[in-house]
Amino acid sequence: MRIAKLGMASVIALTAAAPAFAQSAEAIAATDLNIRSGPGPQFEVVGVIPGGETAAVEGCLDANTWCKVDFDGTAGWSSSNYLAVSVEEEAVALSANPATIEVNTVTYENTEETQADKNAGAAAGATIGALTAYAVGGPIGGIVAGGILGGAAGSAAVEPTTETVTYVTSNPVETVYLDGEVVVGATVPENVTTYEVPQDGLRYATINGQTVLVETESNAIVHVVR
Repeated sequence: MRIAKLGMASVIALTAAAPAFAQSAEAIAATDLNIRSGPGPQFEVVGVIPGGETAAVEGCLDANTWCKVDFDGTAGWSSSNYLAVSVEEEAVALSANPATIEVNTVTYENTEETQADKNAGAAAGATIGALTAYAVGGPIGGIVAGGILGGAAGSAAVEPTTETVTYVTSNPVETVYLDGEVVVGATVPENVTTYEVPQDGLRYATINGQTVLVETESNAIVHVVR
């Protein structure tokens, strides 16, 4: 399967992040990364950490891939699969639990859970598959050697037109829930139904509450409608 390449927009040296992380618990987003209101794909997106930007990490759930973060005053939860730290000048995902990085363990309790939250949580519990990483070797594997982080994931072979984006926003489809986070370059499982758009080479779906455009040939996400 052809894998989308990592772009090099907003490059940043990860080596500079290592001492900062030790002092103030910081990590770099490997791509444009959702901040959600809770630790799971069913929760509302409340913000985005741009690829290559640094966010404060309060801690991560034990044996889970979600971390409590704060970026530019927006607090919430992000997938640790796409939060990178530097280990021996190489980018490593927090979800890999690198021994040289200490991360606080936090808990989550939704004291104001609404019925909508419960319904979404039940739906997300019945996932029909998982989004696969956008790069060989795991979500952070596509970051080039030497600790340089590509701020934008996915060099799309087919760029969506304005007409296509307008079409998908005007024709909503039912959301499906998949394990993992929605990011450009992640591959959608074949069993997920995608829909036609007025542009060759692309189709669309709504995954984990977000409408995405996928490349027909690779089934990789090339655009997240925000």
